[in-house]
Amino acid sequence: MPRLLRDSWLMFGSQFRVSMRNSVWLFIGLFQPICYMLLFAPLLKNLANSPGFPKGGAYNVFTPGLMIMMAIFGAGFAGFNIIARLRDGVIERLRVTPINRLAMLLGIAGVDILILLVQTALLVIVGLFLGFRPDAGGLALLFVLVLIGGLMMASCSYAVALLVKDQGALAATVNLFVLPLLLLSGIMLPLSLAPDILQNIAKANPFAYAVNAARALVDGHLGDVAIVQSFIIFGVLAILAVFWATRSIRKAAM
Repeated sequence: MPRLLRDSWLMFGSQFRVSMRNSVWLFIGLFQPICYMLLFAPLLKNLANSPGFPKGGAYNVFTPGLMIMMAIFGAGFAGFNIIARLRDGVIERLRVTPINRLAMLLGIAGVDILILLVQTALLVIVGLFLGFRPDAGGLALLFVLVLIGGLMMASCSYAVALLVKDQGALAATVNLFVLPLLLLSGIMLPLSLAPDILQNIAKANPFAYAVNAARALVDGHLGDVAIVQSFIIFGVLAILAVFWATRSIRKAAM
Protein backbone atom coordinates (compact mmCIF):
# COMPACT_ATOMS: atom_id res chain seq x y z
CA MET A 1 0.00 0.00 0.00
CA PRO A 2 2.76 2.60 0.78
CA ARG A 3 4.35 1.89 -2.60
CA LEU A 4 0.98 2.22 -4.35
CA LEU A 5 0.38 5.59 -2.71
CA ARG A 6 3.92 6.79 -3.46
CA ASP A 7 3.77 5.75 -7.11
CA SER A 8 0.27 7.24 -7.50
CA TRP A 9 1.48 10.55 -6.07
CA LEU A 10 4.51 10.62 -8.38
CA MET A 11 2.30 9.95 -11.42
CA PHE A 12 -0.21 12.53 -10.26
CA GLY A 13 2.50 15.17 -9.90
CA SER A 14 3.94 14.44 -13.32
CA GLN A 15 0.54 14.50 -15.05
CA PHE A 16 -0.54 17.60 -13.12
CA ARG A 17 2.47 19.59 -14.30
CA VAL A 18 1.77 18.61 -17.90
CA SER A 19 -1.91 19.52 -17.60
CA MET A 20 -1.22 22.92 -16.05
CA ARG A 21 0.75 23.90 -19.14
CA ASN A 22 -2.63 23.93 -20.92
CA SER A 23 -4.82 25.16 -18.07
CA VAL A 24 -7.08 26.97 -20.55
CA TRP A 25 -8.85 23.62 -21.07
CA LEU A 26 -10.15 23.89 -17.52
CA PHE A 27 -12.37 26.76 -18.63
CA ILE A 28 -13.10 25.51 -22.14
CA GLY A 29 -14.62 22.39 -20.57
CA LEU A 30 -17.07 24.64 -18.74
CA PHE A 31 -18.41 26.26 -21.91
CA GLN A 32 -21.04 23.63 -22.76
CA PRO A 33 -22.56 23.17 -19.27
CA ILE A 34 -22.69 26.92 -18.64
CA CYS A 35 -24.42 27.40 -21.99
CA TYR A 36 -26.99 24.85 -20.88
CA MET A 37 -27.30 26.64 -17.53
CA LEU A 38 -27.81 30.06 -19.10
CA LEU A 39 -29.78 29.17 -22.23
CA PHE A 40 -31.67 25.94 -21.47
CA ALA A 41 -32.50 26.03 -17.75
CA PRO A 42 -34.71 29.16 -18.09
CA LEU A 43 -36.88 27.22 -20.56
CA LEU A 44 -37.70 24.79 -17.74
CA LYS A 45 -39.21 27.47 -15.50
CA ASN A 46 -42.55 27.26 -17.28
CA LEU A 47 -42.51 23.47 -16.83
CA ALA A 48 -41.70 23.56 -13.13
CA ASN A 49 -45.37 23.49 -12.12
CA SER A 50 -46.38 20.88 -14.69
CA PRO A 51 -47.66 17.46 -13.56
CA GLY A 52 -44.76 14.99 -13.28
CA PHE A 53 -42.07 17.65 -12.96
CA PRO A 54 -39.93 17.05 -9.85
CA LYS A 55 -40.25 19.46 -6.95
CA GLY A 56 -37.56 21.96 -6.09
CA GLY A 57 -37.66 24.44 -8.96
CA ALA A 58 -36.01 24.51 -12.35
CA TYR A 59 -32.43 25.10 -11.17
CA ASN A 60 -32.58 22.54 -8.35
CA VAL A 61 -33.74 20.00 -10.92
CA PHE A 62 -31.43 20.96 -13.79
CA THR A 63 -28.13 21.81 -12.02
CA PRO A 64 -27.64 18.35 -10.40
CA GLY A 65 -28.22 16.80 -13.81
CA LEU A 66 -25.56 19.05 -15.33
CA MET A 67 -23.12 17.95 -12.64
CA ILE A 68 -23.68 14.33 -13.67
CA MET A 69 -23.39 15.35 -17.33
CA MET A 70 -19.94 16.78 -16.62
CA ALA A 71 -18.90 13.39 -15.23
CA ILE A 72 -20.11 11.78 -18.46
CA PHE A 73 -18.53 14.21 -20.93
CA GLY A 74 -15.64 15.69 -18.95
CA ALA A 75 -14.19 12.32 -17.96
CA GLY A 76 -15.48 10.45 -21.00
CA PHE A 77 -12.96 12.15 -23.28
CA ALA A 78 -10.02 11.84 -20.88
CA GLY A 79 -8.51 9.16 -23.12
CA PHE A 80 -7.22 11.77 -25.57
CA ASN A 81 -4.32 12.50 -23.21
CA ILE A 82 -3.48 8.80 -23.01
CA ILE A 83 -3.26 8.53 -26.81
CA ALA A 84 -0.91 11.52 -26.92
CA ARG A 85 1.29 9.99 -24.21
CA LEU A 86 1.21 6.64 -26.02
CA ARG A 87 2.34 8.21 -29.31
CA ASP A 88 5.10 10.14 -27.55
CA GLY A 89 6.40 6.89 -26.10
CA VAL A 90 5.67 7.92 -22.51
CA ILE A 91 3.53 4.86 -21.77
CA GLU A 92 6.18 2.53 -23.20
CA ARG A 93 8.88 4.08 -21.06
CA LEU A 94 6.72 3.88 -17.95
CA ARG A 95 5.96 0.21 -18.60
CA VAL A 96 9.64 -0.74 -18.31
CA THR A 97 9.90 0.95 -14.91
CA PRO A 98 8.95 -0.80 -11.65
CA ILE A 99 6.05 1.62 -11.10
CA ASN A 100 2.81 -0.09 -10.08
CA ARG A 101 0.38 -0.25 -13.03
CA LEU A 102 -2.62 0.55 -10.84
CA ALA A 103 -0.72 3.54 -9.44
CA MET A 104 -0.01 4.66 -13.01
CA LEU A 105 -3.73 4.66 -13.75
CA LEU A 106 -4.75 6.30 -10.47
CA GLY A 107 -2.15 9.04 -10.85
CA ILE A 108 -3.28 9.94 -14.36
CA ALA A 109 -6.96 9.66 -13.47
CA GLY A 110 -6.43 11.75 -10.35
CA VAL A 111 -5.58 14.82 -12.43
CA ASP A 112 -8.59 14.39 -14.73
CA ILE A 113 -10.88 13.92 -11.73
CA LEU A 114 -9.41 16.97 -9.98
CA ILE A 115 -10.10 19.06 -13.09
CA LEU A 116 -13.63 17.61 -13.22
CA LEU A 117 -14.30 18.55 -9.59
CA VAL A 118 -12.97 22.09 -10.06
CA GLN A 119 -15.16 22.54 -13.14
CA THR A 120 -18.16 21.17 -11.25
CA ALA A 121 -17.53 23.55 -8.35
CA LEU A 122 -17.38 26.51 -10.75
CA LEU A 123 -20.64 25.35 -12.32
CA VAL A 124 -22.28 25.21 -8.89
CA ILE A 125 -21.12 28.77 -8.18
CA VAL A 126 -22.74 29.95 -11.41
CA GLY A 127 -25.89 28.05 -10.44
CA LEU A 128 -26.01 29.74 -7.04
CA PHE A 129 -26.13 33.14 -8.72
CA LEU A 130 -29.00 31.98 -10.94
CA GLY A 131 -31.17 30.44 -8.22
CA PHE A 132 -29.71 27.03 -7.36
CA ARG A 133 -30.34 26.34 -3.66
CA PRO A 134 -28.87 22.97 -2.61
CA ASP A 135 -28.73 21.25 0.76
CA ALA A 136 -25.11 21.61 1.97
CA GLY A 137 -24.69 18.02 3.16
CA GLY A 138 -26.38 16.61 0.10
CA LEU A 139 -24.19 18.73 -2.18
CA ALA A 140 -21.05 17.36 -0.51
CA LEU A 141 -22.24 13.79 -1.10
CA LEU A 142 -23.07 14.70 -4.68
CA PHE A 143 -19.45 15.73 -5.26
CA VAL A 144 -18.42 12.28 -4.02
CA LEU A 145 -20.85 10.70 -6.50
CA VAL A 146 -19.44 12.85 -9.31
CA LEU A 147 -15.93 11.75 -8.29
CA ILE A 148 -16.85 8.05 -8.50
CA GLY A 149 -18.67 8.55 -11.79
CA GLY A 150 -15.73 10.49 -13.17
CA LEU A 151 -13.32 7.73 -12.18
CA MET A 152 -15.52 5.17 -13.92
CA MET A 153 -15.84 7.19 -17.14
CA ALA A 154 -12.17 8.19 -17.22
CA SER A 155 -11.05 4.58 -16.75
CA CYS A 156 -13.35 3.41 -19.54
CA SER A 157 -12.04 6.21 -21.75
CA TYR A 158 -8.43 5.18 -21.07
CA ALA A 159 -9.19 1.55 -21.87
CA VAL A 160 -10.95 2.42 -25.14
CA ALA A 161 -8.17 4.87 -26.07
CA LEU A 162 -5.51 2.20 -25.58
CA LEU A 163 -7.59 -0.16 -27.69
CA VAL A 164 -8.24 2.11 -30.71
CA LYS A 165 -5.06 4.27 -30.39
CA ASP A 166 -6.59 7.05 -32.49
CA GLN A 167 -8.28 10.30 -31.41
CA GLY A 168 -10.87 10.19 -34.18
CA ALA A 169 -11.86 6.62 -33.38
CA LEU A 170 -11.99 7.44 -29.68
CA ALA A 171 -14.26 10.45 -30.25
CA ALA A 172 -16.61 8.39 -32.43
CA THR A 173 -16.70 5.51 -29.94
CA VAL A 174 -17.32 7.74 -26.92
CA ASN A 175 -20.08 9.67 -28.70
CA LEU A 176 -21.69 6.41 -29.76
CA PHE A 177 -22.23 5.44 -26.14
CA VAL A 178 -22.38 8.81 -24.40
CA LEU A 179 -25.27 10.30 -26.39
CA PRO A 180 -27.78 7.54 -25.50
CA LEU A 181 -26.58 7.67 -21.88
CA LEU A 182 -27.22 11.40 -21.83
CA LEU A 183 -30.66 11.28 -23.45
CA LEU A 184 -31.85 8.37 -21.28
CA SER A 185 -30.56 9.77 -18.00
CA GLY A 186 -33.12 12.52 -17.50
CA ILE A 187 -30.49 15.25 -17.44
CA MET A 188 -32.11 17.54 -19.99
CA LEU A 189 -35.72 16.77 -19.04
CA PRO A 190 -36.88 14.63 -16.09
CA LEU A 191 -37.72 11.06 -17.08
CA SER A 192 -41.01 11.47 -15.21
CA LEU A 193 -42.16 13.44 -18.28
CA ALA A 194 -41.09 10.67 -20.68
CA PRO A 195 -43.30 7.91 -22.15
CA ASP A 196 -43.38 4.65 -20.22
CA ILE A 197 -41.25 2.85 -22.81
CA LEU A 198 -38.37 5.34 -22.37
CA GLN A 199 -38.67 5.16 -18.59
CA ASN A 200 -38.37 1.36 -18.77
CA ILE A 201 -35.34 1.53 -21.10
CA ALA A 202 -33.71 4.10 -18.80
CA LYS A 203 -33.74 1.57 -15.96
CA ALA A 204 -30.71 -0.03 -17.64
CA ASN A 205 -28.81 3.29 -17.62
CA PRO A 206 -26.66 3.77 -14.49
CA PHE A 207 -26.64 7.54 -15.02
CA ALA A 208 -30.43 7.67 -14.71
CA TYR A 209 -30.03 6.44 -11.13
CA ALA A 210 -27.25 8.97 -10.58
CA VAL A 211 -29.42 11.87 -11.78
CA ASN A 212 -32.30 10.81 -9.52
CA ALA A 213 -29.85 10.53 -6.62
CA ALA A 214 -28.31 13.93 -7.43
CA ARG A 215 -31.70 15.64 -7.31
CA ALA A 216 -32.59 13.91 -4.06
CA LEU A 217 -29.26 14.97 -2.54
CA VAL A 218 -29.58 18.66 -3.39
CA ASP A 219 -33.11 18.65 -1.97
CA GLY A 220 -31.82 17.17 1.29
CA HIS A 221 -33.65 13.84 0.93
CA LEU A 222 -30.67 11.84 2.16
CA GLY A 223 -32.74 8.74 2.87
CA ASP A 224 -33.91 8.35 -0.72
CA VAL A 225 -33.33 4.81 -2.02
CA ALA A 226 -31.98 6.21 -5.31
CA ILE A 227 -28.91 7.52 -3.44
CA VAL A 228 -27.93 4.08 -2.13
CA GLN A 229 -28.64 2.52 -5.53
CA SER A 230 -26.48 5.02 -7.40
CA PHE A 231 -23.51 4.72 -5.03
CA ILE A 232 -23.61 0.92 -5.23
CA ILE A 233 -23.97 0.89 -9.03
CA PHE A 234 -21.25 3.48 -9.59
CA GLY A 235 -18.95 1.86 -7.04
CA VAL A 236 -19.14 -1.55 -8.71
CA LEU A 237 -18.79 -0.11 -12.22
CA ALA A 238 -15.83 2.06 -11.16
CA ILE A 239 -13.99 -0.98 -9.77
CA LEU A 240 -14.60 -2.92 -12.99
CA ALA A 241 -13.54 0.05 -15.12
CA VAL A 242 -10.31 0.54 -13.14
CA PHE A 243 -9.51 -3.17 -13.54
CA TRP A 244 -10.16 -2.95 -17.30
CA ALA A 245 -8.01 0.16 -17.72
CA THR A 246 -5.18 -1.31 -15.64
CA ARG A 247 -5.08 -4.43 -17.81
CA SER A 248 -5.09 -2.21 -20.91
CA ILE A 249 -2.08 -0.25 -19.64
CA ARG A 250 -0.15 -3.48 -19.05
CA LYS A 251 -0.71 -4.45 -22.70
CA ALA A 252 -0.39 -0.98 -24.22
CA ALA A 253 1.88 -0.61 -27.24
CA MET A 254 1.77 1.34 -30.48
